[in-house]
Amino acid sequence: MNDLLAMLAQRVDDAARNAHAIAQFGEDERLTTSDAYAIQAASIACRLERGECRSGVKMGFTSRAKMVQMGVHDVIWGRLTDKMALEEGAPVSLARYVHPRVEPELAFLLARPLAPNASLVEALDAVAAIAPALEVIDSRYENFKFSLTDVIADNASSSGYVIGPWADPRRDFSNLGLVLSIDGKPRQIGSTAGILGHPLRSLVSAARLAAAAGEPLQAGWIVMAGGATAAEALAPGMHVRCEMQSLGSVEFSTIG
Repeated sequence: MNDLLAMLAQRVDDAARNAHAIAQFGEDERLTTSDAYAIQAASIACRLERGECRSGVKMGFTSRAKMVQMGVHDVIWGRLTDKMALEEGAPVSLARYVHPRVEPELAFLLARPLAPNASLVEALDAVAAIAPALEVIDSRYENFKFSLTDVIADNASSSGYVIGPWADPRRDFSNLGLVLSIDGKPRQIGSTAGILGHPLRSLVSAARLAAAAGEPLQAGWIVMAGGATAAEALAPGMHVRCEMQSLGSVEFSTIG
């Protein structure tokens, strides 16, 4: 990695660790997608050096509308660590974030490693359990504005995740209705079909992209399949809940 990318990785890591906004650098630095992923990998490496452990992968741009909005034709991905895991039902302090938002997702727990060229059937066979989940996303860029390379460098905006009750994956979860509510009022209504038409397609993409980066999906890892609806902004004093058809619910509250 050259000095410029290492400097930008340190800038991203500092912004996430200290919860402060930074200026966009995608246009000024003319980063390629490969550059952006190198920055992401290096920034996560800083966390691992501080004692965090890899816990999985998150997927982004898993809706057609988001791909069109960002002018891309493929999903993006980020890395999860154990420190990003938030306790289900517990208060989440927003002081650790810059522009926190939440989106409902489906989470996979892997029973075994997953090959990069896995079929949908092979991917399902590698899944130990599925669960309703909430992801806290947080762009560290000023005014929540960023380019494609900016967001990739910033770990695809992934900042925290809350997992609900794990369930047997041997059920049809291709089109489960879900409701994201804040303070008891529905804010987003959608379906798991909003995740690339079927969440398993997101898992297959995760296997492909992670393996291409030399980090194949491992047993025990969690894969966050991507937002099933648009994200909602968070503020202190909220109660956030996602109810997912046949899988139950996942929730947390927010404090300042």
